[in-house]
Amino acid sequence: MKTPANTFKQAMKAGELRIGLWLGLASPYAAEICAGAGFDWMLVDGEHSPNNVTTILEHLQVAAAYPDVNIIARVPMGHGHIGEALIKQYLDVGVQTLLVPMVDTAEQAAAIVRAARYPQADGKGGIRGVGGARAARWGRFPRYLHEANEQICILVQVETRVALNNLDAILAVEGVDGVFIGPADLAASLGQIGNPAHPDVQDAIANAIARIKVEGKAAGILTPDEALASRYIELGATFVAVGIDTNLLVKATTALVSKFKPKTPTPATGKN
Repeated sequence: MKTPANTFKQAMKAGELRIGLWLGLASPYAAEICAGAGFDWMLVDGEHSPNNVTTILEHLQVAAAYPDVNIIARVPMGHGHIGEALIKQYLDVGVQTLLVPMVDTAEQAAAIVRAARYPQADGKGGIRGVGGARAARWGRFPRYLHEANEQICILVQVETRVALNNLDAILAVEGVDGVFIGPADLAASLGQIGNPAHPDVQDAIANAIARIKVEGKAAGILTPDEALASRYIELGATFVAVGIDTNLLVKATTALVSKFKPKTPTPATGKN
């Protein structure tokens, strides 16, 4: 039985647009609800959300009922810290597409690729360990050890001034399938913390997307702003997250309560 194909990776190679949703609630139950909406992919956040390997697995399990929705998992690491063991665990439980934050150099990107690949006889493999626990997901595929490398999709996050300066070198790393631009951290690195809509930040994003496209790699980004999302798609971004579950819940609950609960009266300022 052939190892399952990574359809998200195939779409990125073909330059096809994929619309996604960011999952930060750390709730497989909520993830299943979102999976039914029709998104092409959903990212389970292990960096800024209280997820761990077990909850990542639970997200994969509920999403399995929605084969048209690809799951991406973000690994909590960055700025030179390459968590080979954590990458191995994510892959062993069934993740096929990884997003790694705070990748500043080509050397870091290459180390991430090596951590996600099994050693191969041709010397083009990596350092991913072979463990018996993989039987829970991959052990039923007799050629998995030989086919896994081709199905792993590596997305690296470029979100600092240093990373922008090294973008061309990062793009040249074999095994990097796409580059995700992190607007919030990029804005902070460019001196505009909390203001990713600043013209300097937007110019940097547009320039980065153009450079990624020239190298034939997939460009990704996250924004809950519909106008900005449309602009990034026009610029050539092909995997775009257009919402965050936590943000959607905040907006919906705030809007609902405002319809029924009167606002606090403004204090009177007239004379006695």
